[in-house]
Amino acid sequence: MATSTLALCSKLCFTGLPCVPSNYSPIKVISASSPLHEGNNGVEPKIKVRNLWKKGPSGEKILEGISFNVKQGEVHGLIGPSGSGKSTVLRALNRLWEPPPSSVFLDGQDITSMDAISLRRQVGMVFQAAHLFPGTVADNVRYGPALKGQKLSIKEIENLLCIAGFTDLESPFLDKSVNELSGGEAQRVALARTLANKPKVLLLDEPTSSLDPISSRIVEDTIIQLSQSGDMTIVLVSHNLEQIGRLASNVSALDQGSLLESGPLSQVRKSNNAVLAEFFAAHPQVSS
Repeated sequence: MATSTLALCSKLCFTGLPCVPSNYSPIKVISASSPLHEGNNGVEPKIKVRNLWKKGPSGEKILEGISFNVKQGEVHGLIGPSGSGKSTVLRALNRLWEPPPSSVFLDGQDITSMDAISLRRQVGMVFQAAHLFPGTVADNVRYGPALKGQKLSIKEIENLLCIAGFTDLESPFLDKSVNELSGGEAQRVALARTLANKPKVLLLDEPTSSLDPISSRIVEDTIIQLSQSGDMTIVLVSHNLEQIGRLASNVSALDQGSLLESGPLSQVRKSNNAVLAEFFAAHPQVSS
């Protein structure tokens, strides 16, 4: 895209969501050396995972002692082979399953001590499938605030959709049935619906895996712009390591429910771990 998505939306700025000056820079790759992600020494991580365990119904190990940090404002990638536990870890971060006490912290607070609904407003999630509610586009975007007795204006809905990548909106689109949306449109409406709750953290589980390249790039652009605003922390699960290389400043690599490495992608790629060596050998084109 030639112009920053958030810059196009800035005239419709919705208080509490990232809005940027009209001269804001277009897409660029975030790296671990970006000023946004430097230092943080002595600063509490936005998300802290400590010794996270999960067992299955028969006592089988699903996660084993996972620990890593996610900094404020970064995109943190969860990578690893299929079945490694990435999505299970992601779902623990907003209690879609109940993690053990003192294993997941948001801004230093144990999330198991928080009200689950309040937590999920602060830590929003977008799934691989859009899972839109029956009704119109506007109905879906309004849903979260309406549960709190808040009514979004048309301009606020338009701005949320704009941030989610709909930069050429026409009014009839808001009244469009979700059954008429393409896969890419549905995924971006789901993102706008999540952003309507003004989350501090955005969890993305394979958000572009079923999208065409153009729709995928629009979603990627939105992820980058949200992170570069400094207000949004994003945790991303993706099998697309090229995408992880473009978006994530740090990654945590998992295999069979265990954490193998955590840090900048360039560092993790150099690991002597045999599983990671095989994993990255299958993706030699991935930049870091």
